[in-house]
Amino acid sequence: MTKKILIVGPSWVGDMVMAQALFITLHDQALKSGHPAPVIDVLAPAWSKPMLARMPQVRRAVEMPFKHGELNLAGRYRVGHRLRKERYDQVIVLPNSFKSALAALFVRARVRTGWRGEARGMLLNDLRILDEQALPLMVQRFVALGLPNGAALPQPLPRPRLVTDPASVAAAVAALHLPVSVGAGLPAKSPSSVEADPPAISNYAGFNRGQARSHRVEQLQADRPVLVICPGAEFGDAKQWPAEHYAAVSQQQIEAGWQVWILGSAKDSDIATTIRGLLTAAGQEHCHDLTGRTSLAQAIDLMSLAAAVISNDSGLMHVAAALARPIVALYGSTSADFTPPLADNVQLLAIDIDCRPCFERTCPLKHKRCLVDLSPQLALAALQQVLAQAGTTTDATDASAATATTGASGT
Repeated sequence: MTKKILIVGPSWVGDMVMAQALFITLHDQALKSGHPAPVIDVLAPAWSKPMLARMPQVRRAVEMPFKHGELNLAGRYRVGHRLRKERYDQVIVLPNSFKSALAALFVRARVRTGWRGEARGMLLNDLRILDEQALPLMVQRFVALGLPNGAALPQPLPRPRLVTDPASVAAAVAALHLPVSVGAGLPAKSPSSVEADPPAISNYAGFNRGQARSHRVEQLQADRPVLVICPGAEFGDAKQWPAEHYAAVSQQQIEAGWQVWILGSAKDSDIATTIRGLLTAAGQEHCHDLTGRTSLAQAIDLMSLAAAVISNDSGLMHVAAALARPIVALYGSTSADFTPPLADNVQLLAIDIDCRPCFERTCPLKHKRCLVDLSPQLALAALQQVLAQAGTTTDATDASAATATTGASGT
């Protein structure tokens, strides 16, 4: 009999990406036990639907129609009551709040799983006690909720892997009028989208290797390989690498024959404008400001075309990791110790000074040395390392090579 599971998902982009490790674990555990792959639905904010659609383990996303932090007890009851007809065997609650666990009670699933906190004992009957030292990473805590209480985590942990569709990628490129073309026939050396056939997902019911291969962009013909930069930081300015540093790296790569795409929300348009304004006139011709112009679905699809990504500690950094892009991840007030990008070809950059990580939204000392002193030269050196690991170079003559995604992370 197929098990039906409802996941109450997180509210942040990066956290939702990491939740895919739980979905993969649930599939793998069922198959290893000789059971059918479970049906997984995810109760989550509306913005997450295009991301969940790119996770083959998820049957459907169910909209949680509440603002972040909103209780709305009556509304949560209506959502849970409406879902009772699904007869879920288990609800797994990823957020740690009381209100997030209300859905588990209202759905009336037989098993209601989550971490202890905020007096949730009355709502959850599979209440787990978190050992923060044993499970220091958020992804470990997510995965643990999909296993029997106290069970050892799978080793290695499954990595999130978003799957892109060639037609969707081509449509995003066309809609934004970007100077690349997506077509058929993969030459020996060309940037391509994520290889959507990792061992962790190759045996899922309804998702075999042939289908996985059809979910990659077959060819990206471009004179200039794409460097995606993600200069936004929803958390606060203390996570945001300076615009002049992004501009210096962008100018260098453009002069080496690359193009630069700036991805982010409308909130990031100011810093994107500043970055472009610091480039030469020739540089601006090859720097495309896409902030506030894409949906999340388009951002994911366009990110899949990147030969490399440079990003602050942000949700888009985790998207790049789930697309197996070579990444240079920049850390200021935060640390990679809790939510690192889950990819193989990553360079994590941070300055070792006494005041970091402070985890503040704005620099309490007003100097932002943790980011200002993280120089463009350091980022360029890290970029060379991830490109070398990917079999690519910073020179566009050779950088049209496809980006591989194997090897060890750097720090």
